[in-house]
Formats: sequence, C-alpha cells, structure tokens
Amino acid sequence: MARKRRRQSQYNPQHTSQESNDVPTDDEGCHHYKHIGDLPYDCQKYFQQRYSIFSRYDEGIRMTEEAWFGVTPEPVAEKLAEHMAKATPESKAILVDAFSGVGGNAIAFARSGRWKRVCGIEKDPRALACAKKNAAIYGVQDLISWYEGDCFEVLKNELKEMGEHAVLFASPPWGGPGYRSDPVFDLSQMQPYNLGHLHESFTSFSKDVALYLPRTSDLRQVANCDNSGKRMTVMHYCMEGASKALCAYFGDLEL
Repeated sequence: MARKRRRQSQYNPQHTSQESNDVPTDDEGCHHYKHIGDLPYDCQKYFQQRYSIFSRYDEGIRMTEEAWFGVTPEPVAEKLAEHMAKATPESKAILVDAFSGVGGNAIAFARSGRWKRVCGIEKDPRALACAKKNAAIYGVQDLISWYEGDCFEVLKNELKEMGEHAVLFASPPWGGPGYRSDPVFDLSQMQPYNLGHLHESFTSFSKDVALYLPRTSDLRQVANCDNSGKRMTVMHYCMEGASKALCAYFGDLEL
C-alpha cells in the first residue's frame, strides 16, 4: 500500500496534552468499517488492502477516515520494529512514537518485546481512541502509555525527563508541493512540519531518532542533518517489490 498524504483533520481539540490510557467507546470518526461503501470514495481502495494494514482487522480494528491514508502497513511496521530493536543501544529501554495515529507502529514496537515501555503520542482524540482499541486487540494495551496532545509539547513537558533513556521514532504527516509529482521530494517543503523542524525538535529530546519519510526524499537533505561525521543508515521499506517509504536513523542507531 502506497502511503499517501494525510488529510487535515477537521477536529480541533481544545484540551491540553495528558497521559490517557482509558479506552473509550466508539465515537463519531472512530469506526470498525465493515463494508467498502461505508468509506468515502478516495478511501475505498485502501479498504481492499485492510488485511495488509492490520492482519487482525476483522477482530474489530478501529480506523478514522484520515488513518487509511497514513497508517503503516503491518509488515512494514513489524520490520521497522525489528530494526529499531537491533539499532538501539542496550542501555535504552523506552521508545517514543511521536505520531501514533491509530497505533500501527506503536503496536508493532510493543509486540517486539524489546521495550520496557512504549509511549505513543497523538493529538487527534479520535485516532487515539482507535489506537487504544487496536492495541487491546493485539494484547499489548498494558505495554503502551498513551499521551494526547501535540508531540512537540508533550516531549518538552510530560516526557522531558525520559530523553536520556529513550529513542524516538516519528512517522510525520507527508504533504507539500511536489510530494506526489517530483522524482525527488524537497523535504524543506514538507508540510505541516519540514525536515529541519522535525530533526531539531526531536534531537533536542534524544539524539537517537528515526524518521520515517517519503520514498522519494532528497537524501542529501537527510545527510546534511547529521553533523556527527559518522556513517548513518537510510533504509527503504518495501512491499511486493516496491519501496513504500524510507527510514533515516540518527545518533547511535546502527544497523
């Protein structure tokens, strides 16, 4: 499944970030879609690939409309989790997932067994409600602490003391001029957060950061973010022989 630009959510929560592990009941925008006709036309092709997104979809997986465009397919999420476990120094036992969405990556990280705690951050309460439900379906609800709010604020406040012991993974929204048309995507134009902002913000929390980016990303821009002088790893992640995205590993993350 090719990852697409995420829709801009029309939901604008008014409350501040907080740790939130209660699992709410179904609400508008958080659904288990059973029929392709229940989805808008531009989401319907992703419904046909639902078992690649979550293999246990029929057990009640919850989605928002926006999540169909942005969730990491389960085989890719599992490979990312394997690589994060291998790449991270043994001294670090906490993983922070900065853009958790409906939980695909956080669930895979929790299932890997590598982490003492996975912290998932999501600002859309509808997506967060889905993530909690989905984590319960995969039996990892007790391994993930959920935080509702803007990830940059959560990292500076609730989680600021964790940075020394944590590694950060981020699969940000992809968008901006040329995202789907240019053969090489200019990451300085990525919206709503460009590469420079993401790298600076996240490395101020932890030097060990993995950024999941469009497959056409300008690798020179990625390399220019790293001033350590060390060789860094950039890995493409594929399904059915086609690259779906790449992940850049910064700091002491080594594969």
